[in-house]
Amino acid sequence: MSRAPLLVVASVVSIQFGSAVGRTLFDDLGATGVVLLRVAISALVLAVAVRPRLRAWPRPAWRAATMLGVAVAGLNLFSALAMRTVPLGVVVTISFLGPLTVALVQTRRLLDLTWALMAAAGVALLCWHPGPALPLGGLLLAALAGACGAGYIVLTARVGGLVPGAGGLPVSLTVAALVALPFGAGGASAIVERPALLIGASCVALLQTIFPYVLELNALRRIPTRVFGILVSLNPAAAAIAGLIVLDQHLGSVEIAALLLVTAASAGVTRNRPAEVQDRWSSRRLPRPPRDAADPSETQGRANQGCG
Repeated sequence: MSRAPLLVVASVVSIQFGSAVGRTLFDDLGATGVVLLRVAISALVLAVAVRPRLRAWPRPAWRAATMLGVAVAGLNLFSALAMRTVPLGVVVTISFLGPLTVALVQTRRLLDLTWALMAAAGVALLCWHPGPALPLGGLLLAALAGACGAGYIVLTARVGGLVPGAGGLPVSLTVAALVALPFGAGGASAIVERPALLIGASCVALLQTIFPYVLELNALRRIPTRVFGILVSLNPAAAAIAGLIVLDQHLGSVEIAALLLVTAASAGVTRNRPAEVQDRWSSRRLPRPPRDAADPSETQGRANQGCG
């Protein structure tokens, strides 16, 4: 039996537990400070590992990679800000709407309307019953992260068509770090007086970006993107579990119902995507293969999530 599905599940777990560990650093580094350090460390490590051939890049490739970096920064910054007041599982659930919308737009099947309504029902549950634990401001930030996640997917496809291999990833992460710099520099400066915090930030970078990249790169060589998308739809559930174990975040019945609805919709629209759409995306080698593809769960990312 192929171990590829286990690699994807391991990536999902790594990403969400990395997010939870990052949340524990908010008091010391600030939400945006954690994002800045994670993205900067990931960019440095992957630049050394990938070594993109920048001199051969055409101008459109630089433009697309820059725009992708802005989307990565937005996805991660909005997600982190949302996590200050909203449980991790809920943030990931809401932010899945962006990638899910991209997937739905690409298909024209009547069944997809069912998945869209299912996802909308899940979000409606959260918005109609925000309560003190789910402030609307935090939900809006998570929704903005989802919007950036949608742009992240579209732009990654663009970069993947212009840049061979994974060369676009470290460049986009570098741009994301520059965008996050004015927002996170103040919090990240705490590592000057407390260098040990850099160890925690490095662990977050490894768990949320670097390890998933390696795991998913190997998995996508062995399984179709459709199967990959279904497995990555486990992200909201994994986020809820990580939030419970690491952060002691207990979700109520309403939040759990919303999570299940959005997860089912993501898996459903991936499972039922027409073959021609699957083939179109599986033929591309994107900068960050898994979550940068068009499957509804392939983002959280990132980046995820986002990038992670």
